[in-house]
Amino acid sequence: MTKTKQLKLGAFMRPISIHTGAWRYPNALPDANFNFPAIKKLIQKLEQGKFDAFFMADHLALLNMPISALQRSHTVTSFEPFTLLSALATATEHIGLVATASTTYDAPFHIARRFASLDHISEGRAGWNIVTTSNPDAALNFGLEEELEHDERYRRAREFYDVVTGLWDSFADDAFIRDVESGIYFDPDKLHVLDHKGKYLSVRGPLNIARPVQGYPVIVQAGASDAGRQLAAETAEVVFAPASNLEAGKALFADIKGRAKAIGRDPDSIKILPGVLVIVGETTEEAIAKRTHLDSLVHYDSGIASLNSALGYDVSSFDPDGSLPEIPQSNASRSARDRIVSLAQRENLTIRQLAQRVGSYGGLAFVGTAEAIADQMEQWLFEEGSDGFNIMFPFVPEGLNDFVEKVVPELQRRGIFRKEYEGKTLRENLGLSRPPNQFFQS
Repeated sequence: MTKTKQLKLGAFMRPISIHTGAWRYPNALPDANFNFPAIKKLIQKLEQGKFDAFFMADHLALLNMPISALQRSHTVTSFEPFTLLSALATATEHIGLVATASTTYDAPFHIARRFASLDHISEGRAGWNIVTTSNPDAALNFGLEEELEHDERYRRAREFYDVVTGLWDSFADDAFIRDVESGIYFDPDKLHVLDHKGKYLSVRGPLNIARPVQGYPVIVQAGASDAGRQLAAETAEVVFAPASNLEAGKALFADIKGRAKAIGRDPDSIKILPGVLVIVGETTEEAIAKRTHLDSLVHYDSGIASLNSALGYDVSSFDPDGSLPEIPQSNASRSARDRIVSLAQRENLTIRQLAQRVGSYGGLAFVGTAEAIADQMEQWLFEEGSDGFNIMFPFVPEGLNDFVEKVVPELQRRGIFRKEYEGKTLRENLGLSRPPNQFFQS
């Protein structure tokens, strides 16, 4: 097999560990989500491991669950992403800085301005994860009694993307001439006023920041519903895709890239990176023991609340040792709901077992030795299940250190992961082209 393909690796870092029991694990950092010195060391370790990006998710409300569960969650407090990533930009040189920003509860001018600023501060390492936000408590925090309907959120997101990219193109790349002798700071012929008026948004512009270093910060999208996949095909350059196994990964990979090709995009301009929890052991048995101990630290109150939130439906009144009842569609994330229902049916899980799985972490996981984990990653890459992965760590710092010190060298030995960064910007390292300005020809 000719190893021409290269894995792309992101690190999912909000929460710092996705697993509900992570903060209770021996020698873990209980306050990792809100400990800046620790986070700075973690991102520097990831950069040492040549990761493409540090990925910051965001929540605009406490998770939609009762206090009995929230009191056990390490996600109730964390930094606002832009503030954190701006600080981390000064402590790193190569790793990308990706932040989630909602198209439902923010304004395009704010988003365009923040990401342009981050891209300049980091010298071209910013990325925007487009989300539509499905937590009903978030709506209450922004003066709304209820959320927008699911597909309506995605239609707004599509227009939102057009407005933000239009604002990023307000100035030509060479607009700022800064001629000290003549006293001309910028060329007014190279300024574009967007003057957008659409179904959902009205934004005049122009943006009061120079065009981002990368042209546009890298566009990331994480939705897996039909509407989410279409948005990804039309706009995304990185897809943080949920896939429960290789066959599901292949299907999603083919679907999104096929949709992109159908609308005239190069499928290789989209990198599909499923999220995966990785637990490394010297032996398979040791890795499994770590996972078992980690899962045992999740309380049932937390598990059932996580399950209800993911389903968008309260099943706590049903027999916990019985089967999952019929779950109606709701306004919550449809892809998450469908994955959980499928998991329950496939493995014949009771509500209690399902709550334990979802409350800990119920998604794709690679648990084993560094060699076995590298085998799986290599298989996904060459069988077109993914272009790489967004790695989730079971606990920090140990879980992150294990990956960087054990798995990364094995991937490098196989020739499927870089030993040095290819360029200075996130786009260069991901192998993505710099988008031209839609209003000015260079």
